[in-house]
Formats: sequence, structure tokens, C-alpha cells
Amino acid sequence: MKTYRAETAYAGLEAAADAGLRWDDFCRAATELLAQAIPFDSLCMGTSDPATNLLCGAVLHDLDQLSTEEFVEAEYGDPDYNHFVDLARRTVGVSILDEATDGNPQLSRRYREFLTRIDIPHEMRSALRSTGRMWGVVTLYRSTGRSGFSPGEAAFMHRIEPVLARGLRRGLIVGDVQRAERSAANAVVILNAADQVVSATDAAEQRFLDLGGDLWSLLPVAVKSVVAAARGVAGQWVPEMQVRTQAGEWLTLHAARVRGPEGTTDDVAVTIAPAGPAEIIPLVVAAHGLTKREQQVVQQVLAGASTAEIARRLHMSPYTVQDHLKVVFEKVGVSSRRELTSRVFFDHYVGRFGQSPTATGWFAGG
Repeated sequence: MKTYRAETAYAGLEAAADAGLRWDDFCRAATELLAQAIPFDSLCMGTSDPATNLLCGAVLHDLDQLSTEEFVEAEYGDPDYNHFVDLARRTVGVSILDEATDGNPQLSRRYREFLTRIDIPHEMRSALRSTGRMWGVVTLYRSTGRSGFSPGEAAFMHRIEPVLARGLRRGLIVGDVQRAERSAANAVVILNAADQVVSATDAAEQRFLDLGGDLWSLLPVAVKSVVAAARGVAGQWVPEMQVRTQAGEWLTLHAARVRGPEGTTDDVAVTIAPAGPAEIIPLVVAAHGLTKREQQVVQQVLAGASTAEIARRLHMSPYTVQDHLKVVFEKVGVSSRRELTSRVFFDHYVGRFGQSPTATGWFAGG
């Protein structure tokens, strides 16, 4: 990896992360830039729910041989080397499979069942973290006949981790204010042991389209993730996530095993519903890269509190409140409280106007 190429790629990634691209467009731009520094044959990059670490969406590059179903099943199935959720807990969230297995990648179930079948012996994975949360993942692959990934390349991946994470989290909050009217309908889908839809409510077909799938022929990545999590070891994964559709609507997905007269069956029920403010707003303010204290100030602003009220409630001086607000305005790209409220409302809440807040309130869990 030549230094000048790495520096050029880094500068390009920095620019792409700040360009306001939608998350999938950022993934495509990042793929081209990353190739300048680290040669690879194929790649998978996508977003994850920072609350549960479940994969929400993915962009695949030259990886037609590996289906997203297999990718998700391998991630949420039996324990294996370099699961993203494990990488997210490490100081360095990058790992080369060959090094993790001490030169014996056959120890990895993912390697034995998937990678060898598609002639990809070399794999390097990275959890993409920012503001203390995992916003996405990336995996690079090299085919047979090429050398494996080097420690220097892993070090570069670690260096750009926060840059890639920033591009993904900012991409999640890019949206058009003038969107089509959103449906408030919930959808319920039942999938059998082969993950085929066997029954669904009327709203399910549109919800699948919203998530980039087709009810009867193509499961969206987000649905695959919560289903795989529900089928996994009890308590290992939380089969729930918040995901934003291409139209800009936030949805909550939840999966659970279905019970029958004889006990738990192999069927899984997936519920897809509009996400409430209590679920959305903490995610939105975190996606803007706000600190915990800045998030608390934003929550008070959205509740209509004055500077004096915020100072009293958060036990700080009015001058400190103003300092926090100045930083918040810069990060969110607004110049006033009105603009801040408008940005959150129109981009993330307008489709739910008139609905009652949930019992947990507006900002629970923030």
C-alpha cells in the first residue's frame, strides 16, 4: 500500500463523508476510493442499527456469488470468528480472518461454508463506529491467487473507520422534505422455516417495497437480519431495529418465533411499523454526532424550553447552554432554534403529526 495512494484515498473519503450523500451512494463512492489504497476483488458495506448492531442494508461490489441471505445467516448464526458485534467491542474493530484463526481459516464456519465455495480465501472485516456506536460494517475480499491482507492495510482500515462511520450516519439523515405522504399502517408477515412469506397483512406489500424488497420474492436486508436474530440463540441478539427507507421514513422492525399448540414453531412473525418519536429522535441526534450533553440540550430545545429553563433543568449556566447550542447548530447545519426544530420535525416526524406519543414519552432511551 503506497503512502501517496493511501493519503489520496483518505482525503477523498473525508470529502465524501461530508458531501451529504445518501448512505447507499456513500457506500458506492467509498468503494471506489478505498480501492485506491487497499486492492480487493469484492466488498460488502452497509449500515447497522446503532442500538442493536443488526444489519439494516448493504451494498455489494462484485459479490454476486454470495447472497445477502447467506451473509446475514452467517453473521447471526453460530459463533464464529470476527462477527461484527464482537469487533465492535474491541479497541481496534478491524480483523483479518487469517490472523484471527492463526493461519487456519478452516476453523471459521463462514470460511468453510461460504468463502471457499465462491473461491474467496482472504477476508478482512471492520466494524464502523462513531460516537461510541456501530453505524455500519465493511468486509473486503481477495480471491485465490492473490496475497492476503497485510497488517498495514488493517491499520489503514482502522484509521478510516470513523470516517466511514461518519459518512454512513450522515447518510442516514439525508432526506427530502417534500416526500410522498406516508402510511401509518402496521404490517405483519409470517415466514416459514425456509424464510418464505406464507401470509401477510395488506400493508406488508408496500412496506417490503419501502425497504427495497418484494413481498413474495425478495426479502429486504433489514427483514433478513431481524429474522436471523430471532432464529439465533435466545438472548444473543435483539431481533429489533430502526431503519430508514429510501423515501426517508423511519420504521421499526421486530421479529419473534411463532408459538403453536405444541410450543415454539419454526415460523417467524415480523412486525413493521412507523417508528415513534421516542425511537427516532435519540437516533437522529446521535447521527449528527452530538455528545450526550449536546443531545440533552437538543431534547430541551425540541420541548420548547428557553435558555434559562434549559440551564436550570440541566444544572449549567445560560452561557454554557449558548455555547452548546452554537456547536449543535454547526453540526446539524442550522443557524437557529427554529431551524433546528424544523430540521428534526420535517425530516423525521412530519409523517407522524397528529399521532399520540407512546407511553415511554418522546425522548425515552436517549
